[in-house]
Order: sequence, then structure tokens, then C-alpha cells
Amino acid sequence: MSFKEGNIISFKILVNSDGHVVTEMSGIPEKDLHRVFKDDELSIIRNIVQLTKPKLEEMHEFLESELSALNHVVD
Repeated sequence: MSFKEGNIISFKILVNSDGHVVTEMSGIPEKDLHRVFKDDELSIIRNIVQLTKPKLEEMHEFLESELSALNHVVD
């Protein structure tokens, strides 16, 4: 295995240039994991993504909704 850093899946809470707090999800699309990982690594990474992505999406949606209300106070 070559030890290079890459974003498999991530979640961020950011402040944009307008002063609004926003969330961001990013990472390798699941359909493209096979381009980076092979064999056992692919299976492990795919399992990690399948376990974490729904949880992060749920948190992302919840925070976006809550932050939307907060951001209107900033405007």
C-alpha cells in the first residue's frame, strides 16, 4: 500500500465570506472507489463509506436546517 493522503469522505463546518455558517460534505464518489483502491482495501474502504456516509448526511441535513435559521439572524 502506498501511503498517500486523500479525502475518502469528510464533513466540515465552515464560515463563508458572508459570515454564514455552512456545512460541507466531500469525498470520492462511491462509484469511483475502485479507481483508487483494489481487492481487500477496496472492500474495507467501501464498508467504511457505506457505514459513515448515511450518518454524515443525516448530521449535514440537521445542521444545515439549524444553521439556516441562525444565518437569518446574521443577515
